[in-house]
Amino acid sequence: MIQLYEHPLSPYAQKVKIALRHKDVPFNLVRPEGLGSGAAAADFAQGNPRREVPLLVDGDCRIFDSTIMLEYLEEKWPEPSLMPEAPAERARVRMVEDVMDTHLEAVNWGLGEVRYFRRAEGAQADALRGRAEAQLDGFFGWLETRLGDAEWMTGARFGRADLAVVPFLNASRGFGFAPAAGGALAAWLDRVNAIPAVATTAAEAEASIASIGKAYRAVEGGGFRRHYRDHRLEWMIRSGGFDIVARGLERGDIRFTDGFDGGSD
Repeated sequence: MIQLYEHPLSPYAQKVKIALRHKDVPFNLVRPEGLGSGAAAADFAQGNPRREVPLLVDGDCRIFDSTIMLEYLEEKWPEPSLMPEAPAERARVRMVEDVMDTHLEAVNWGLGEVRYFRRAEGAQADALRGRAEAQLDGFFGWLETRLGDAEWMTGARFGRADLAVVPFLNASRGFGFAPAAGGALAAWLDRVNAIPAVATTAAEAEASIASIGKAYRAVEGGGFRRHYRDHRLEWMIRSGGFDIVARGLERGDIRFTDGFDGGSD
């Protein structure tokens, strides 16, 4: 049976869980030891040199990166298909997913730095939230254009573009930023959250939020090091948080992706 190393709040893990559930593929969930410390357990680290969730293990096959996992699942369990048939539409779906993974995720992640990890307070926190709000409004407009008059982001039926977007928009809504009520995107968000595979996955994420209410204490105590991957680092610096990065480096409570030789880059 498939083993999926994950954390319920990871939008990347959520994408994969939704796909597995929608395809009715049995799987077990595993929470890696040492996740967030930069010193993840050896078996997990060997399967994923990034030391981040998710990691999918199917027999002898170990796959990191949620996008590659979705491709694997579609090829091994093609029904029900999550992709449209036309090559141009498949490319459109993949571009939507890429924007979520590498741009919108960074905005939510930055909001988490402010709310849960207390990297900024007062005027700086307000400025970062204001920057996030403006960017999210732009993303919502872009997604509404991608949706158009269709019922689903993927097109004629629920599919990969939908499951690639919904974890991120649910997270944004959790931070207080949601698509405008009465609009097509807001209606889509309600519709997609009613899909059973999405509802189950979203409920798991919601239930885990309480556990990070005092996550800043783990950072202050040296037991948790936030992973500043490329798009997250760019967002923080461009949004006025260069000093946040500098302080984190000085204190040693942020980390970058490990090198493939096992050393930190």
